[in-house]
Formats: sequence, structure tokens, C-alpha cells
Amino acid sequence: MKKHNSDNERIKRKYFTFMKEAKRQNEASIDAIAKALKRFEDYNKFRDFKAFHFAQAVAFKKHLANQENQQTGKKLSKATMNSTLRHLKAFFQWLSMQTGYKSRINYSDAEYFNLSEKDARVATAPRMKPVPTIEQIKHVIGAMSSDTVLERRNRCLIAFTLLTGARDSAIASMKLKHIDLEAGSVFQDAREVKTKNSKTFITYFFPVGDEIHQIVRDWVLYLKNDLLWGNDDPLFPKTEVTQGENHTFQASGIKKEHWSTASPIRAIFKDAFESAGIQYFNPHSFRNTLVELDEKVCQSPEAFKAWSQNMGHSGVLTTFFSYGEVQPKRQGEIIQQLGVPREVANQSIDTEAIAKAVAREMKNGM
Repeated sequence: MKKHNSDNERIKRKYFTFMKEAKRQNEASIDAIAKALKRFEDYNKFRDFKAFHFAQAVAFKKHLANQENQQTGKKLSKATMNSTLRHLKAFFQWLSMQTGYKSRINYSDAEYFNLSEKDARVATAPRMKPVPTIEQIKHVIGAMSSDTVLERRNRCLIAFTLLTGARDSAIASMKLKHIDLEAGSVFQDAREVKTKNSKTFITYFFPVGDEIHQIVRDWVLYLKNDLLWGNDDPLFPKTEVTQGENHTFQASGIKKEHWSTASPIRAIFKDAFESAGIQYFNPHSFRNTLVELDEKVCQSPEAFKAWSQNMGHSGVLTTFFSYGEVQPKRQGEIIQQLGVPREVANQSIDTEAIAKAVAREMKNGM
């Protein structure tokens, strides 16, 4: 069975370069595009892209709807179908303008990769994400041991994520020099830290409790004062693995190297939450937790803006739209409170000023 088409591979490489260099897509996005094209080629038996016809797109959509997720065993979600078809549509539209393909592929044929309006609405509908409460996170941290250096690192890792809201890829690449304990801040320098969209910004420690701050402080001072590590050494070093007496590999301590990926961080989170008897929440979910805290403690447009910048967002609308879902329980509380008469003079939050600030953000973003 054919599993390769050299002409297809050449034009795909050209497209990947175009998406990376011209459209400024990151490696994760390129991987998603490659996966979508692989799905189509597998189905189409690696037929040359020059032979593309809209009937292939229609048939592939039906095929995709019957495929199962390898991990869950369930049908592919509408969201997965939508992203796959969206990548294919963009590719064939680009392909229809390339030399050697212009006379073979009609630009409009790529439109047949569209989902129905109904399925597209289902695929793009916002969904409530499970968000851990600060109390749950603190319970997990409190249940973690800190007897060994690895246990101390793991406990600090979760505390640091809550304290800063940093993404796991950024945390994996941070160095000791990026932490300023006196200022209570983290310098997320895109030249060395893997931040989203290579953005450089300063994050000040969020007000999540002195005990969380102390765990991070103790870990940094331990690395600097006890182990005598320098500024360029990793804040969260990888695990050192050695061979034991029974010729089996075992974790023996920390190694003065950065994790190459964020996968070990997610594994530590998973183990910590399960050991504490709480459902697993990934590192990124802590950002939603901080947005929920933001909605409770920020009482002015300036405070909302500062909190948003602290998360690395250019505007407060990014914070609200991407992370600001109101959880159902809190939604009910808010609606019930709105029905209780209260004196306008006693309102602690300047709602009119906040509304005007949001309106300005929306206007500037247009």
C-alpha cells in the first residue's frame, strides 16, 4: 500500500515554510497542519494533490465524521473536524495559486471542506472549562511532601504556577536570574524564556497567600545559598536518573539542566492532584483560577488592566474573552445578588468606569 508521494512532500515542505516564515505560525501550528494533511492523504491513498477535486473534499468530510479518537474511542469531536478541515481548506486555496497547480485546482473547490453551519456552530461554541479553586490548589500543595529535593521542587512548581500564572513552557525554560524575590516578580524574557508569541513582560507575584510566596522563596534561596547555583541555572531543574543496585533506573535528585519540554511538569501536576484525591487540573487551568480571583478583587479599570498585563495580555478583553468564563455556581450567585436592592452609594466597584474602560478596549481593538 502506497504511503508516500514525493511530489506531495515537496509542495508540503514549501507550504510549511510559507506558514512559518510568511504567516509567522509556530511549530505547534505547523504540526497541526501536517497532521491534517496526513489524515487527508491517508484517506486519499496518497493521490497527487494535482488530482484534487471537490468530490474528494465531500467524501473526506463523511469519512472524518465516522472516525474515532484513538484515546477515547469516541467519534471525533466537531471541534477536531473543524480544525482539520480548516487547515485543509487553507492549504488547497494556497495550492491553487502555485505554479504547476493553478491549472489543475479551482480555488473555489476548497470551499467544500467547510462544515455545515450547524456543525460549525457546535464546533466553535464556547464551553465551560473546569477550573480549580485556590482552596483546592492549596490543599494539593499542603498534601505534598517536602522531605527530598525532588519533592521540594515539585511542591514549589505548583506553588510557583499559582503565584505567577506562568505557562508551563515558560516555567520549563526559566532561569534563577529571572526571579526577583525582593521585588516579588518574574521577568519573562522572550530571548531565553519560551513565552507565548515570544512576548517579553514582567509578572509580579499574584496575591494568593503568604504561604505560597514562602514556598517559592525557600526554593530559590535553597538553590542559590545551599547548592550555590548561579543565575543562568534552571529554576526548575530536570530529574537526575541513575542506575540502582538492581540495574534499574531511578530518580536520584536534580540535574543542572532545563527540561526540554513541559511534559514532565504536567506529569507532576497529574500525580500531585491524584495523590491529593482531587481531579487533575493542568498547569494552564491555573490562569483561569487567577482570572476568577481578578473578578473578585479588582475594583477599578486600572486594577483590571494591571492584572491583565501581569498575565502577559495586551488588553483586558483578552483576559475576559479567553479566560473569563463565569462558572455556573458563581453565575447563580451574581444573578441572585442583582435582585437584592442596594444603595448605589455603597457600591465599592466603579461599574460605570469599568464599562467605559472595556468600551475603549473594544474600540481600540477594532
